[in-house]
Parts: sequence; structure tokens; C-alpha cells
Amino acid sequence: MTTDSRPSIGPVRSKERYIVLDALRGFALIGICLANFPEFGLYTFLHPEAAAALPTAGADRVARWLQYILIDGKFYTLFSLLFGMGFSIIISNAMRRGANGFRIFYRRMVLLLLIGFAHLMLLWSGDILMLYALLGMFLPLFRNVSNRGLLLWATFFLLLPVAADGVVQATGLNPSAGVVAIQQRHCARYGITEANFAYWLRDADSYREVFQFLIQGAFVRVQEFIDGNRAFKVMGLFLLGFYLGRNRFYAKLGEKRPLMRKVLVWGLAAGLPLSVLYAWSGMNGHPLGLAAHTALYTVSVYPLGLAYAAFFGLASLRWKEGRALRLLAAPGRMALTNYIGQSAWGMVLFYGIGLGLGADVGLVWILLAALSVYAAETAFSHLWLHYCQFGPLEWIWRMLTYREWLPLLRKRGS
Repeated sequence: MTTDSRPSIGPVRSKERYIVLDALRGFALIGICLANFPEFGLYTFLHPEAAAALPTAGADRVARWLQYILIDGKFYTLFSLLFGMGFSIIISNAMRRGANGFRIFYRRMVLLLLIGFAHLMLLWSGDILMLYALLGMFLPLFRNVSNRGLLLWATFFLLLPVAADGVVQATGLNPSAGVVAIQQRHCARYGITEANFAYWLRDADSYREVFQFLIQGAFVRVQEFIDGNRAFKVMGLFLLGFYLGRNRFYAKLGEKRPLMRKVLVWGLAAGLPLSVLYAWSGMNGHPLGLAAHTALYTVSVYPLGLAYAAFFGLASLRWKEGRALRLLAAPGRMALTNYIGQSAWGMVLFYGIGLGLGADVGLVWILLAALSVYAAETAFSHLWLHYCQFGPLEWIWRMLTYREWLPLLRKRGS
């Protein structure tokens, strides 16, 4: 515990928090859960014939369309924006208190990298935290860039995947070929094939079998990042979030009401119909080509994701401290704990070492399970934060970041 007279460099206090950011993060957690559970539930791994044989096949197809239109990419867009805003808040708070904000930030990123690696290797191969941590380390390079420069760089990174996929489509290059070869060798060694992905995990009777799958899944994740140009997309959103945070949009929502209304209207007007086209492309194997599919992603996902954010800004003005915002804010304050917790829930519910429900239930039931898990996490978050100041993983992460003891329990009357 620190006892010297230096200014406090601890994390943001409860009274310094903005409920709209916590609520938006809590809302993003719903979408992340709905986006990830089809893979946890092993539905994503089923061959079309097996999925079509499920009793809920018709409803599952409708649900898959809705996923593409309303969920796919939109919620990790929100998380990425919030991450960029968080960077600006950490730096401004640290500098105001006389601390070395960049040293704190890099320590925070290294710890997040370790958490993400453990998550990737031990629980779920769909981890995003490692990529966030690695790309986050580049954010200080943009700290002196002008507001206009930040927007230009963000636009450049967000559009870059379209050009990159255009080159791949025109030349036939396979940037992830080396990673795929390593993954295939691992699968061949243990008898894991694409045909038995779902059943391997459903029938696993030991964690060792799950771990063998997670190793190959880590290579698949790297392949997804390369082929999907995910680093460019995330970096662009980080910079946009950094711009919003630097200009304290979250603290000036009243002033920004006209802008948020425009973003909401235009985001819905453009994002929804283009998301239908994006869903059609995804459901039919990219009939217009890879570059066109990526372009549809760009012009549908980002406008709709920004519309979601604008809606929350307007909602927080209309229903300040309202019940709905407070309901979402609690899980949002424990986003790391709940994100990791969703992976644990997925393993317990669907893998053979748990209840083994995977591969035998349709997408509709899996999405209902996801909503149930989120409801349980929301209840747990409210109960935990009634007695504690931080979520359990947030508490450990922050103490290691700031290298000082942070009391966990709330003081009476606080």
C-alpha cells in the first residue's frame, strides 16, 4: 500500500463516472453475448445439412438473418470506441494528478495482453482482448495529432480493409496461408477435423480434449484477424473513440444533441438497409466477391454502430439516471469480468465437460441461453456492486496497474 505524499494515481472514482458510458458498455455486452454464443453453442460449426435437420431450422435461419443485420460487428464497434475513449480518460486523469499517464497505460495494456492470452488459451479461442492490448500500445503515437488528423487517420484505417481485400481478390494472395498450415498440422496430430469440430467439443469428457481444440482455435483466430483485416478496423475505431474522448463528448451530451440526432437518423437510414444487403452477402457466400462484401460491412456496420451510440447519448439526456440506464450500467462497470464470464458459461452449458448441450440445439435456443446468461450476469453485477467498488477482475487489474492497494468493499453509506 502506498503511503507517500504523491498525488493519487488510482482509477476513476464512482462519482467521476459517466453513467452513459457504463450503460453503453453494458448494452455492448448484450450484443457480444448474442454474437459469440452461436460458436459457444457449436451451431457455427455444424454443417448445413446438420443445421437444417434441427427442429428449429426455419426459425434459426430468421435468427441468423437478424444476427447479421442487427448484431454482427455493431457491438464490437461500440467496445472499440469505448476503449479509445477510455484511453483519453486514463491519460487526462493521470496527467491532472501529476502522474506518468503513459507508464500507467502501457502497464495496463501489458496486463490486458496477459489476461487475453489466458482467455484465448484456456477458455475461448474467440478472444479479442489480446488484439485490443497490442493495438492499444500504438495509441500514444497519436496523442499530439490534431482532431482533424485523428478523424482522417480513423477514416484511413476503416477504409483500408476494402482496398486490402480488393488486392487479395485481384491477385489470389492468401496472407494467412502459413498460419493455416500450422493449424492443420495440429488438427491432424489429434484427429480434429472440420467435420467433427462441433462433436469434438460436445463429446469431450476431459479438459485436455478441450485444450487441444483451443490450441488449434488460437491459430484460427490469428487467421481470422489476418483475413478479416481486423487490426485495421479496430485501430480506426480506437482513433475515433480517442477523438470523442479527447473532446469529452460524453460530458457535453446536451451540447451535442443536434449532432447525435443526425447520427441516429442517418445511421439508421443508411445502416439498416445496407445491413440487409450485408446479411444477404454473408448468407449466400459473398456472391459479389470478397471486396464487395467488405465494402458492405464498412458502410453498414459502422453507421449502425454509431447510431446505437447516439441513441444511448440521447436516452441518457431524456431519462437521466433512469432505471434502464442504471440497469445496464452495473454489468458495464464489470465488463471484463462479465466478458470472461460469458466464456465460462459457454463452456459449462455446451461442452462435454459441462452439460454438453452443444450441437443438439438450434440457434434460437442458443440465443435465448445467451440472453439468460446476460440476465444472470446483470443480477450478479448489481449484487456485487452493492457491496464492492469494482468487479473482481477489474479490482485485480487495477491494483496491478496502479501498484497500490485498492479497498474492494464499499464504505457504509457510500
